[in-house]
Amino acid sequence: MLERTLDWAAVNSGTGNLAGLATIADRLAEAFGALPGELSMIDPAPAERVTVEGRVEAIAHGRHLHLSVRPDAPVRMLFTGHMDTVYPADHPFQAITPLPDGRIVGPGVADMKGGLAVMLAALEAVEASPVASRFGYEVVVNSDEETGSFSSAALIREAAAGKVAALTFEPALPDGSLAGARSGTGNFALVVRGRSAHAGRNPDDGRNAIVAAADLAVRLKQAHGPRLSVNPARIDGGGPNNVVPDLAVLRVNFRPAMPEDVARADTHLRSAVAMVAAAHDVAIEIHGSFNRPPKPIDTGAARLFDLVRGVGADLGLSIAWHSTGGVCDGNTIAACGVPVIDTMGVRGGAIHSADEYLIPDSLAERAGLSAVTIMRIIEKGGV
Repeated sequence: MLERTLDWAAVNSGTGNLAGLATIADRLAEAFGALPGELSMIDPAPAERVTVEGRVEAIAHGRHLHLSVRPDAPVRMLFTGHMDTVYPADHPFQAITPLPDGRIVGPGVADMKGGLAVMLAALEAVEASPVASRFGYEVVVNSDEETGSFSSAALIREAAAGKVAALTFEPALPDGSLAGARSGTGNFALVVRGRSAHAGRNPDDGRNAIVAAADLAVRLKQAHGPRLSVNPARIDGGGPNNVVPDLAVLRVNFRPAMPEDVARADTHLRSAVAMVAAAHDVAIEIHGSFNRPPKPIDTGAARLFDLVRGVGADLGLSIAWHSTGGVCDGNTIAACGVPVIDTMGVRGGAIHSADEYLIPDSLAERAGLSAVTIMRIIEKGGV
């Protein structure tokens, strides 16, 4: 597992590095191809973004790995992970460095090249067990998780259908704790179109898009609270000091805690847009969506957590979990009604930074936890 992790982490696979993603996809296909079943590389679904000039343009993504094994088996599960990292091809963090305390620092070693190695090892172990013939599963390793899974969410939802449970291999916390409930997320680009004018000669003939965007940011922030985080993150636009700006793009992130908070956030967004458009005599376009629903701990998820905790106890591991404001593909799976634990990967930390590290001992530990969990689910016929 360590050898695989270091080999995969040596390949830069930032979400926008299509060449690097193609390389890592080939290596993953070779490794996961040792499992039985049908492996294919799936073209990304169309996705788009809003530029700083307010234009909508297509985004290119890498292909996604999909493996289907024994689709007619009585017990079927879903396993997901991602091959992309947050480090672009020109990022200074590229090297793998062992530390004196045994940790290994490197881009993606925890998030989640190490997690992919854990997933593969667990499935190899189950395939070698007497219960394998009763076990069917799908594996999805996408190329765009770090930027929202816009080109792979439909593939994940399709793969989740009919599954009794799912495991996703995001990294656990350094102490082995798992993520429990997760908030959802919605990312929006709000394009404000005003009217330009000379800032000295006839400023009142203009309609200042920057001012309107700033007003909109303040109004949106008013909905911030314990069950809804609202973060106006950036305003693009403007130009010379002597011109009333006619374009601004406000980017904002919402984090609703519960499904009902999504509707409240959407209502607030659309109401604020309408009020600002009228108050400033501007046009405002809404681009974006609530792309990852909240993931509360429902009855099925609670049973799955209890099962994993019991497996951990049998293996001498203390398994705890905590709610988090972070999101991942586990949100998408849970919204399909499938119980999921989404932090079955390695223990590590400082992810999304140049200090990201892996605790190597956790590779075998977490592969064992996953393999026994899978076999318990097979023996029970579900969660």
